[in-house]
Amino acid sequence: MSRKKIETTTLEKFFFDLQDSICKETNKQEKKPFFKDNWNKPSGDKLKGHGRTRIIEDGSLFERGGVNYSHVFGEKLPPSATKIRPELEGKSFEAMGLSLVFHPQNPYIPTVHMNIRFFIAHPSGNDESVVWWFGGGMDLTPYYIYEEDAKHFHKCCKDALDPFSREYYKNFKKNCDEYFYLKHRAESRGVGGIFFDDFSELGFEKSFAMVRAIGRSFSGAYLPIVKRRKTLLFGEREKNFQRYRRGRYVEFNLVYDRGTIFGLQSGGRIESILMSMPPSVNWKYNFIPKKGSPEEKLYKFLKPVNWLET
Repeated sequence: MSRKKIETTTLEKFFFDLQDSICKETNKQEKKPFFKDNWNKPSGDKLKGHGRTRIIEDGSLFERGGVNYSHVFGEKLPPSATKIRPELEGKSFEAMGLSLVFHPQNPYIPTVHMNIRFFIAHPSGNDESVVWWFGGGMDLTPYYIYEEDAKHFHKCCKDALDPFSREYYKNFKKNCDEYFYLKHRAESRGVGGIFFDDFSELGFEKSFAMVRAIGRSFSGAYLPIVKRRKTLLFGEREKNFQRYRRGRYVEFNLVYDRGTIFGLQSGGRIESILMSMPPSVNWKYNFIPKKGSPEEKLYKFLKPVNWLET
């Protein structure tokens, strides 16, 4: 959607506040505090901007957990951003948002990802308006399936979206099922959630309100699952399967993920881009889980499931 001017101060304050809130709520269970890294892009880089990284490594609950804010400026939108918007080719741009991922120690706790972002394509002439849109979503990637966890996560997504349209959860869930699908594996990355992009149909204020609702729903969607699963005992078998399944996470992020590709193409900050990667991963040749095992059970759910109707 076009608009003469966008004031980003309110957006940045929301992203800062949400980052602080999620870190605070997470540290009610995770004993290790988040490391804080406020950064600025070097003056010679083609991409300008700044950010606030909050990260845990080798924590009591998380091998790695990152909650990252960035606000960057570029002279030319990269190909990944103009593929479905060719009319914006060559435009300067501004992008800001919050991206997080938590990779747990305990294989019975699922990995989670959330991203909410705002883009502006700036006019090339005095008479043009800026073009803006929101995007993002959140999704859950379990290693051992607990149907009640997936249902809880999806219900929280739906509850956040319903005040804006009763159709959004259904539509955004479908987007998520299609987006987080590994074509070369013919399977979903996890049990999904919601995903949206190029969103501006509600106008700026209501679209921003929807994004705020999604962001603020995250802690209630994920942290109760962590609390339920963190005391479950596990051994080397479960850790090996977790590391194997994490390989799918790496494959998706490096082959398909728009955010990763955008960051690499635009000259983004590599430490922030690759924060989403799990710290320990393995691949096995032609691995087939044992019939009737908890590991095999996961594969029955690596496809679109109507979690709120099961």
